[in-house]
Amino acid sequence: MLNMTATMPRDAGPATPVRAEIYHDDRAPTSEDEISVVQARLTWAEALYNVPVLRKGLILVVLALAWEIYGRTLNNDLLFPSFSQTIAALWDSVLNGGLLMRALASLKVLVTGYAVGILLAAVLTALAIASRIGRDFLEIMTSMFNPLPAIALLPLALIWFGLGNMSLVFVLVHSVTWAIALNTHSGFLGVSRTLKMVGRNYGLKGWGFITKILIPAAFPSILTGLKIGWAFAWRTLIAAELVFGVSSGSGGLGWFIFENKNLLEISNVFAGLLTVIIIGLVVENLIFATIEKRTIQRWGVQH
Repeated sequence: MLNMTATMPRDAGPATPVRAEIYHDDRAPTSEDEISVVQARLTWAEALYNVPVLRKGLILVVLALAWEIYGRTLNNDLLFPSFSQTIAALWDSVLNGGLLMRALASLKVLVTGYAVGILLAAVLTALAIASRIGRDFLEIMTSMFNPLPAIALLPLALIWFGLGNMSLVFVLVHSVTWAIALNTHSGFLGVSRTLKMVGRNYGLKGWGFITKILIPAAFPSILTGLKIGWAFAWRTLIAAELVFGVSSGSGGLGWFIFENKNLLEISNVFAGLLTVIIIGLVVENLIFATIEKRTIQRWGVQH
């Protein structure tokens, strides 16, 4: 009787099952084989394009060229000075017109109102997280005052606080507080229950639980609120100074713009507006971008 069992060498391991859907090619690659490129070296143009600063700089250059072309085409300095004329007026205002002092005066008031608004928003958010009545209070207050334009409160501020920086700080606090409080509270509510349970399992309570679990997880929303609050405060300050400066004659970028408008120095008006834009770009792309890089991207909680 024939032995139909296949003989295997004693030193051979267990047989590997053959699967039709898997194909193994153990041949060494030849020059005729098609070799796929996993990673290719970037060209110099692609490498430059991957740098965010250069991309944004290119956009600014294009906008400046469009501004210059339109200004030269219009050829009316009283309506729309060119970019080169605005830069010349900006340089002259910095050297002789006290533009830097006006900008510093505005920033001093802005930082004061912004800081007070952040502190007040933190207190309101803490109350909303700690109790149900605090949450209801925050929801009612944001529904009432968030849609109310801050500049509309300036007449009352002038009556209550008089002709001084306190009136400006008051309207800035109003413009900052509700945006930051609303975004911060939404961020805390959006923290997953699983992440909270992980913090509890590690024994985190009170301030440690807030700083190590809630704030890092909700920081994208918190930072968004800070950005919105900054934008609201900056716009409110310039608008308030246009009115407040007329009343008191105090310094500031808004008063600088209004004063030069009355003198028909439109190039200086554009120089003041360009200063507002430059400060906004610096704050957004240096301060907030650095905070985001060192917190959100580092913690890996970017939404």
